[in-house]
Amino acid sequence: MARSIQVGEKAPDFTLTSQSGDQVRLYDRLGQRAIVLYFYPRDDTRGCTAEACAFRDSHEVFAEAGAEVIGVSSDSVGRHAAFAGRHALPFTLLSDEKGKVRKEYGVPTTLGLLPGRVTYVIDREGTVRHVFNSMTAIDRHVNDALEVVREIQKKHSA
Repeated sequence: MARSIQVGEKAPDFTLTSQSGDQVRLYDRLGQRAIVLYFYPRDDTRGCTAEACAFRDSHEVFAEAGAEVIGVSSDSVGRHAAFAGRHALPFTLLSDEKGKVRKEYGVPTTLGLLPGRVTYVIDREGTVRHVFNSMTAIDRHVNDALEVVREIQKKHSA
């Protein structure tokens, strides 16, 4: 397992396919806004649905604070499209079917089996400003990320 990416390090760049079939490159999304990049185990599981819906419900707040939310799991593009449609998710879901990006970021597994749940906040320059790893504290993924995004926004508008 690769070492986990830490606060203060450059976020590894990657290109993955979104639920709409587009190629999305992380570094193409930087510059204009911060990125809240969250890795989650699977579409349509209870915890993952709760987390996605929490990000959905806070989507406008993140946008106003200058951030874009991007979810990543190893589910297929088709599964992501169905999941996003079923829950009216307004943000990008990326398919990391081979788990390559998850490995690059060093997202751990739980009990050696279940892909972990980790949220990264990446500033406009591509530096990781926040890392939160918890399988169960779903609300903290959203709330902590929002707090950090607001801090980044303050610094940019100062």
